Amino acid sequence: MKQKHETNRQPSGRLQRRDVLRTGIFAGAVASLTGFLKAEVTAGRNATQKRVVFVHLDGGPPQLDTIDLKPEAPVEIRGEFAPIATSVPGINICELLPKLASIADRIAFVRSLVGSAGAHDAFQCQSGFEAKNLESLGGRPALGSVVSRLQGSPKDESPVFVDLMQGRALVRNSARPGFLGPAYQAFRPDISHLFARELEPGMKNELARLGSNHAVSLKLDGTISLDRLTDRTGLLSQFDTFRRDVDSAGMMLAMDRFTEQAVGILTSGALSDALDFTREDPHVLNRYILTATGGRPNTTSEDPGATQKFLLARRLLDAGVRCVSLSISDFDTHSDNFPRMRHVLPIVDHGLATLILDLEERGQLDDTLIVVWGEFGRTPRINPKNGGRDHWPQVGPALLVGGGLKGGQIIGATDRTGSDVVSRPVTYKDVFATIYHHLGIEAHRTAIMDPQGRPQHLLDQGEVIRELV
Repeated sequence: MKQKHETNRQPSGRLQRRDVLRTGIFAGAVASLTGFLKAEVTAGRNATQKRVVFVHLDGGPPQLDTIDLKPEAPVEIRGEFAPIATSVPGINICELLPKLASIADRIAFVRSLVGSAGAHDAFQCQSGFEAKNLESLGGRPALGSVVSRLQGSPKDESPVFVDLMQGRALVRNSARPGFLGPAYQAFRPDISHLFARELEPGMKNELARLGSNHAVSLKLDGTISLDRLTDRTGLLSQFDTFRRDVDSAGMMLAMDRFTEQAVGILTSGALSDALDFTREDPHVLNRYILTATGGRPNTTSEDPGATQKFLLARRLLDAGVRCVSLSISDFDTHSDNFPRMRHVLPIVDHGLATLILDLEERGQLDDTLIVVWGEFGRTPRINPKNGGRDHWPQVGPALLVGGGLKGGQIIGATDRTGSDVVSRPVTYKDVFATIYHHLGIEAHRTAIMDPQGRPQHLLDQGEVIRELV
């Protein structure tokens, strides 16, 4: 394996090879990364270049203030924002989303997302299932973990699944591997030095109670160099030789390969390079930058620099990652809904529109499916005391872009107050059936074994959204 040796951190702030270990995973060092990379080597497994980006609107986005405005509804329901026309005749969305409006022909707007579990995390948006499903066995795995199991390879130089989510999605470990176990957990870089996301006091305590196993930073002990790391790998390989000779199942040889891959990921620099924006074309970087928004942010809201999360997702895809999850906060607008939306919606508008056009210009949009949604919608009626909208699991909004799907359309409709679906309900599992279809996986015919040796199909319900394919 070719190694690069750099001894000093340059003033530019670029991540050096010895700093690559900062880029993070739950448990800490090569041993845990090796475990994370273990995957079945199944004869005839078909690799795919199809990718998925999940954009979680952390807290629950308001349907009436995003893509399903009700200008004819009473003022206490319709709120402060006006609809604007898009590039597709007959489709109107919120005035705070003008850049998405200009490329609406690429986007499918789902106004009828139903079946929310009402849970204040991103687990259902990562798996399609409620947390209680197969809970006694460890729960259902996130889609990225499933893809790692089915389509990952020991030869991959980058993880299949990278979780960039912050806020409650991080604290509640929404992108978890479920019954597949820690070998298939998401690679979770520490991006706190790039993007600040202040936690609510209760979530700070919740995160602290989870302990070191929920840490997001991976660092070697300062006395261990990359030279020592690779030397130790070589020694372990030699030590295992005699056991490998009598190992008829070939497991020791497989372990050597997984260990080699673990070290390769940590030393190759692909992930650290993806996190290093100084390596990006300045023209492209400038396209993603948003300098200011309107309104009034909450203490848990993103700042305008969060638009670069979308650029980071694209750079990870370029590095070979196949499933990326990111979050934009904070949509939990129990109070001050409208000034907070004036701040956060332009971040989504600019970052998402730039990512869509960037992928399209690179010829990658058809291979990349972007799913934008949250854990539920928000109440149609505005709270008169604090100007907020509360949780509303009955219906929520979603956007699907790319993946070769048919954009430029609205799917589903709600009643005059945006309270209930009146046509074409779409479930979370319908969306996941569509994602698996994009990935070339037959979700209802593909099963993975649970810890008790029983086959579990990837989906037990849900159908591909026929209007999109």
